[in-house]
Amino acid sequence: MAAFLQWRRFNFFDKEVVKDPETSQTYDKLKDINISASVSGRGQLIFGDHDGYLHMLNRELQINSFKAYEIRVSHLFQMKQHNLLISIGEDEQGVNPLIKVWNLEKMEKGIPNCTRISRAIPANKPTPVTCLAAHECLNWMAVGFENGSVIVLKGDITKDRHSKAKVVYENSKPITGLAMKTSGKNIILFVTTGGSVISINISAKQEQKTTLEDFGCCSSCSVMTDHTQDNQLVIGRQDAVYFYQPDGRGPCLAFEGEKLQLHWFRGYLIVVGKENKGLPRAPILGGQTLEMNIVSVYDIQNKFIAYTAPYADVISILCEWGSVYILSGDRKLYHLQEKDTQTKLEMLFKKNNYTLAISLAKSQQYDQDGLIDIFKQYGDHLYGKGDHDGAIDQYIKTIGKLEASYVIRKFLDAQRIHNLTKYLQALHKAQQATEEHTTLLLNCYTKLKDVNKLDEFIMTKDREVDFDVETAMKVCRQAGYHKHALFLAEKHQKHEWYLRIQLEDNKDYQKALEYIGKLEFDEAEENLKKYGKMLISEVPQQTTELLKRLCTDYRPIDRPLIDQVNLDGGIPRIQKASAEEFIHIFVSNSPRLTEFLEHMIKVQPNSPSLLYNTLLELYLHDIVHEKDISAKTDKVRKTEDLLKNPEAKYDLDQALVLCQMNNFKAGILYLYEKAHLYQQILRYHMEHDDYVHVIDTCKKFGAQDSNLWVQALSYFARKEENCKPQLMDVLAHIDKKNLLPPLLVIQTLAHNSTATLSVVKDYIIRRLQLENDQITEDERLIKQYREDTEKKRAQIEELKTTAKIFQAAKCSICNHPLELPSVHFLCEPHSFHQHCFESYAENDSECPVCAAENRKIMDIIRAQEQSKDLHEFFHNQLERSQDGFSVVADYFGRGVFNKVTLITDSPTRQRTGSRPSSRLP
Repeated sequence: MAAFLQWRRFNFFDKEVVKDPETSQTYDKLKDINISASVSGRGQLIFGDHDGYLHMLNRELQINSFKAYEIRVSHLFQMKQHNLLISIGEDEQGVNPLIKVWNLEKMEKGIPNCTRISRAIPANKPTPVTCLAAHECLNWMAVGFENGSVIVLKGDITKDRHSKAKVVYENSKPITGLAMKTSGKNIILFVTTGGSVISINISAKQEQKTTLEDFGCCSSCSVMTDHTQDNQLVIGRQDAVYFYQPDGRGPCLAFEGEKLQLHWFRGYLIVVGKENKGLPRAPILGGQTLEMNIVSVYDIQNKFIAYTAPYADVISILCEWGSVYILSGDRKLYHLQEKDTQTKLEMLFKKNNYTLAISLAKSQQYDQDGLIDIFKQYGDHLYGKGDHDGAIDQYIKTIGKLEASYVIRKFLDAQRIHNLTKYLQALHKAQQATEEHTTLLLNCYTKLKDVNKLDEFIMTKDREVDFDVETAMKVCRQAGYHKHALFLAEKHQKHEWYLRIQLEDNKDYQKALEYIGKLEFDEAEENLKKYGKMLISEVPQQTTELLKRLCTDYRPIDRPLIDQVNLDGGIPRIQKASAEEFIHIFVSNSPRLTEFLEHMIKVQPNSPSLLYNTLLELYLHDIVHEKDISAKTDKVRKTEDLLKNPEAKYDLDQALVLCQMNNFKAGILYLYEKAHLYQQILRYHMEHDDYVHVIDTCKKFGAQDSNLWVQALSYFARKEENCKPQLMDVLAHIDKKNLLPPLLVIQTLAHNSTATLSVVKDYIIRRLQLENDQITEDERLIKQYREDTEKKRAQIEELKTTAKIFQAAKCSICNHPLELPSVHFLCEPHSFHQHCFESYAENDSECPVCAAENRKIMDIIRAQEQSKDLHEFFHNQLERSQDGFSVVADYFGRGVFNKVTLITDSPTRQRTGSRPSSRLP
């Protein structure tokens, strides 16, 4: 129960006596009216008097009066949403109350239209009316009586014939108040008597009555609040003010003293109470002395007294036009005008009553900027008093509007770090923190060594992140809170930060490697390139295994082998890195690099040449530095296998250089052979004076390069040692293949002091005999060609000068006797039937029998003519040949160096029409 004495008193209303606008004197037009009832609403104040008149006062204070009842007006009720006035009064003597409904929209000669007149008698038992209420839906009206009865009229309350009256409540005590409220779909009627408070659900088929209290209130001491207080019923008693909902009592306020009236105005509860002291006045209306009443205005929500003042015998309080009007017993009309919100706040600020100012501003729907300004002023006030805890609470409410640096500067002192921490936490929670704020907050935690708060701020898994993660990680790392920095990095997938902390701070290389193995392909590849050298030096075996996975068919280690793509029948995407991009990270660990490259070449034989070259280099390096014979033999074997692997894609030139640098004989010779560098093989053996292999090389590759024997001869000829067996062997092959002229052989051997005549004796004799035989054969052919030439010339001359007698008797094709017409050629001579000739001859000018032989000769002549212009081909053939003289002689024979005129005419033919008459004997 709130104590009345704890409520602060303020003067938030300005009081003035209402003046007559025409005379500027005190308004006195109500002084002669014996008021019996009053009500306000819809832009006017309405008074009923004991003479049956209704007086309607507008804003310009003009009165419109008309006779509503013959005797008196007892009760008035103004609808809020409709311009309807409900009145109860008497037109006849005795107890005979009448209900009249007036439509104030329809006026005729200053008198509103009366839409309903009906009697208010419960159960045909006439009794005075004590109170009246109606619902804004115009379908419910309730009337309370002195005998304790309540009737409800259901239906259109503006028309008598459409409504039905029903007694909903009866008791022995007079009804002191009625009020209606909508609760969901139900219509609730509150009923107060001197001894109880009841709520009745009048919209239910069977009225549901609930007794809310076993004590009640006097007449005019109950009122309904507005929506700001959830439309509660308020009753005033001697000890307190009580609030009620349809289902029970709510809060109560201990306002002691006798209450005469209760009114509600814009969230304020207006109470008219008695004052103990009487104030003597001049006799008015019968000469009685007026008692003084206290009018108090309570702000129920903010719990303060907004206004209190004495008035002489308050007759009525009316709320209209945004103000409160008080009609006192001296017939003066007072106007209470509420001060504006800013004025009220300034009054509170002067008294340093910021808590109340904030509450008031919120209840008045003050804008956010205005509230922020109040919070700031309040915070400054508390800060000035030294209440730093309270000040920071107020500054927290300004987050988002007030510049954070304004607050931070005030609390940077080390003694106020707790307050600063609290503010920075709120700043982060409101998503208003910058990187600098995060840094400052974490520095506060670390300076306070408040690990629990740091855990709560960073390591709460389901906590919404309200700070810059990278800034937090940086500060935690600098302060040595690596666990917190790691948590953030892992939670927010800051892979680079996580790895830097694990590798550089914690030196936990195994966990870093495991973390990389869980990353997606691109991220795993990037981080292995970045940290691979460090990991290879610390955890070589595990790093090598991860690289094998990365460069073949990578998938994160925590991902199942069978994923949704496989289940759906799709082909999974193979992701693999380029192995050559990771060779550099093995710079300090050749064995692991060898293992890695062997694995890659095994699973991917088509690997790039760089992998093969590097692996070959590693093998050769191991061979050179290996001391153990068996291990060295094994490595030599592996190296040879690599070189001889047909799928190996090493670079031949680079491999040869590597083998030469490491003096790997088997590799050098194999690569020379693979590259067809036979002379290099021969030269290699010559440089090592390996006579056996020199001869073997010539035998093995002499068919591909016959010049090897010539070089071998020169080599052995330069040796001063006794190389007779080798020279004999070489000379035999040179002689067999006629690779050098004898003279050149003798000149070559002339430089060797150990090569005696006996070495070349047999060779020279054999070569001289062969050449002598060749000369004899050539002379014979020359003589034969000359004889043949003379014969041909004689035949040509004979053909030119002597007649040719054709005496062939048969056709050269069909061997049948010749018949005219026939065709004769000079060549043999040959003769043909004309029809045989035309059938077999390819053209008319060539003998069919000699055509084939003639064509061969012509082709040879044409080939010689074409080859005459092939100068470059001639020079190339001359350079490559071991016997240049024979090449030149061949070209001489073709006529390359002579001007030859080619005659392509065929032998002359003669066609006759009859068999020749003359014949040679």
